[in-house]
Amino acid sequence: MEPNLSADFTLPAWLPDAVRLYLDHTEDGLSLRQLARREGLAASTVMRQVRRYEARRDDPLVDEALAALARAQGAGSVTPDPDRKDAPEMTAPIRPTPVTLDEAGIDREARRVLRRMAEPGAVMAIAPEMQKAAVLRTGRDGKMVQTAVLDRAVAQAFALKDWIGVRKQGRLTSYEITTQGRAALKRLVEDEDRRRQAHHGAFGLAEAAAAFGTADPVEAEGGAAARRLRYTLTESPVAVLARRRDKDGRAFLEPELVQAAERLREDFELAQIGGRIPQGWDGFLPAGEMVEPRPGSAAPLAARDRVALALRDLGPGLGDVALRVCCHLEGLEVAEKRMGWAARSGKIVLRIALQRLRRHYDETYGRAGPLIG
Repeated sequence: MEPNLSADFTLPAWLPDAVRLYLDHTEDGLSLRQLARREGLAASTVMRQVRRYEARRDDPLVDEALAALARAQGAGSVTPDPDRKDAPEMTAPIRPTPVTLDEAGIDREARRVLRRMAEPGAVMAIAPEMQKAAVLRTGRDGKMVQTAVLDRAVAQAFALKDWIGVRKQGRLTSYEITTQGRAALKRLVEDEDRRRQAHHGAFGLAEAAAAFGTADPVEAEGGAAARRLRYTLTESPVAVLARRRDKDGRAFLEPELVQAAERLREDFELAQIGGRIPQGWDGFLPAGEMVEPRPGSAAPLAARDRVALALRDLGPGLGDVALRVCCHLEGLEVAEKRMGWAARSGKIVLRIALQRLRRHYDETYGRAGPLIG
């Protein structure tokens, strides 16, 4: 639904300064010189910023977002009279806009979605009639796999912030993550790590294994946190481990095990639960929670059921490492330390967990399933 605007409506705080200048110039009629005096900038600087967003209106998401913001900025407190014959049809479908999004919500979605867009070959696709956008990438079998879903209004906010840019425009427009988007993801992940570590420390939950004798992973520069961050921004720890060879030259993880890990991760993302649940197996499956598949459930709920069912089958330990590494993209070194395991033991436990997970999928859904969504 459209927001309930009032006369004191102000533009969202998360908007880039250049967008504000553009709207003040085009909607409020302020001249470039007036804006330059107000902001303490050179008139040429203001002109470049305004013209840049004028040129970006070729991007469908940017154009939609700027139009919605302009309507909101000019709407004031005008409320249509339902008794008037020329009153607009209130039951007509209304497209979501970024007007009422807050910065915390955008950042939360960015941590979830941008990390999927940062994967090699990932794109976000959206069409004019779609209320949601989908993040897709090419799977190991060459088929396109959906890895995330987001509201159209969130995609508009990403475009305004220049975190995504048009890759190919047409009936279905595709977007890819920009340099600014990667930088924003890195900052958001680091901020989340610091908050999580501070929370754990405050409640005495910080885990430490004395045998490692290393600094905290969040603060150790170039250490485990840096490695985990690289996984987050490019590919999963499972994909990295899959490239390793044992002493006989065979792949440490067979393609079937990597596929099982990806199934779990895709369901986890589709359930839209990343960042809102505990990291551990027991936190995800509290006592008495229903984990049987529910036929006919909405896609996110069905995906959550599949994740819960898989973790229940794995059990504690194996379920913990699968959830941490496959879903939360936690590096093996970090997982070993936080779970109190010996160094270099994580990859062995993970392989056992993936073997068990593969068997679970085969026995529960068959070789062709489960279907994502």
